[in-house]
Amino acid sequence: MYSPNQPYVSNRSPVAADNLVATSQPLAVHAGLDALRCGGNAVDSALAAAITLTVVEPNNNGLGSDAFCLLWDGNEVVGLNASGRAPMGWSLERFQGLKTMPELGWDSVTVPGAVSGWVALSDRYGKLDFPDLFKWAIHYAEEGFLVGPKSAYYWQMLAHYYDNFPDFGEHFLPAPKSGERFRRPDLAKSLRLIAQSHGQDFYQGELAQAIADASAAAGGALSMTDMLGHHADWVTPIAQHYRGVDLHEIPPNGQGLAAQIALGVLQHLPLGELDTAAQMHNQIEAMKIAVHASQQHFADAGAMYLSPEDLLEKGSLEAAAKSITDKAQGLPPMTLPVSHDTVYLTCADSSGMMVSFIQSNFRAFGSGIVVPSTGIAMQNRGSGFVLDSEHPNCVGPNKRPFHTIIPGFVTKDGAPLLSFGVMGGHMQHQGHVQMVNRICDHGQNPQAASDAPRWHVYPDMSVGLEEGIPESIARDLQKRGHQVRYDDKESTFGGAQLIEKLADGYVGGSDHRKEGMVAGF
Repeated sequence: MYSPNQPYVSNRSPVAADNLVATSQPLAVHAGLDALRCGGNAVDSALAAAITLTVVEPNNNGLGSDAFCLLWDGNEVVGLNASGRAPMGWSLERFQGLKTMPELGWDSVTVPGAVSGWVALSDRYGKLDFPDLFKWAIHYAEEGFLVGPKSAYYWQMLAHYYDNFPDFGEHFLPAPKSGERFRRPDLAKSLRLIAQSHGQDFYQGELAQAIADASAAAGGALSMTDMLGHHADWVTPIAQHYRGVDLHEIPPNGQGLAAQIALGVLQHLPLGELDTAAQMHNQIEAMKIAVHASQQHFADAGAMYLSPEDLLEKGSLEAAAKSITDKAQGLPPMTLPVSHDTVYLTCADSSGMMVSFIQSNFRAFGSGIVVPSTGIAMQNRGSGFVLDSEHPNCVGPNKRPFHTIIPGFVTKDGAPLLSFGVMGGHMQHQGHVQMVNRICDHGQNPQAASDAPRWHVYPDMSVGLEEGIPESIARDLQKRGHQVRYDDKESTFGGAQLIEKLADGYVGGSDHRKEGMVAGF
């Protein structure tokens, strides 16, 4: 039995049911529930929600996104890496003279992987026909949807960010207000082609050719050959033991390994009392060690100099824990790019299947590229590369860039316990650590863990505190040597969606920092 206590200010309660869906947009939640009611399983539910999100939350994801998934299939945790690779024409010389990778335009676009992930998951685990998963996405694209308040806020804030990209303006502007209906007929046509072709059109057919032609016309390197060569990969998740549970993460090119490094350090330190400066200090110091490791080592798996096993070596983690004192330590600033613009969802069904799924454009609407007459906004994941030839994450042909987006999953004694994620760039691995601590160490229910005010280690290793953390804690952290400030930007602290397995059914929580919800039956 979970604890019903809600110790933090909250307008939400945990939701318990036999089947649950949690994500950042209510219309997508209902699409996921509809898939379950129509006889689908948690994978069908997750895909219906994810596909709908490409329509109703375009400031964070789209058909041009990448995706990752962890799921409990009834026997084990399985991982899928559906992130795309760099065009074959991307040599380091192409970017000669630049200090950083471009953030916009075709030279920031890698092959979009999300659609391949949908196909792979549906083929291996889905019960519904693939076209059925597109029902609500196509409906909202054709008939329109009423834009949510948080989506409208960021949409309007970015109204002039893509002024140099007329195709973006034609599809996405004028920016709608909250509650205003927005239609996307071009996207509806693309969704129908993907649904009817079982995803093949996106990589081999009319849509793939439209993407390649738009790239060639603008001097981009992304070609039909790159689209044809793309594939998603089933991967073995990394498991890190922590105080009686195991945290599972997708191996790099994602940053989930950083959460595991931090927890691997923390398990060698006293647990500490919840919501105290002493506990936050230890967590922050462990996170700084993990962030430093990520900026030095994380990249496409085949390019890394050290393996995840090397970075999780027990002796090294124990030595790192011993290096933590009651005073803050400085570390070099992080250099890997990060972004806050992502969607995350989790679903669970009455058969016991649980899905942790994340997809993202990277920054906002992505690269600014919208392929004419398709509604396809292309991500800018290529800006996750660096231009240091000695770094494992250096740009290169057919290579995956460093990714911030990470789904999370926790098991206990070989059984599923928690499917969760905390969308929000550099907050994601930090959010994983804080959720695991609150739920697994201190028994908080998912909504309480989500509602709790959070800390955030910035790239320069200073610390942001969310409103609700007492000033006495801030003063204590400052005395320990931390550079501390309160941050009133909601996006700094991410957005969690969580489903916990109970002895009979599930309980879930959905972050008040997003406009979504958790619902079930």
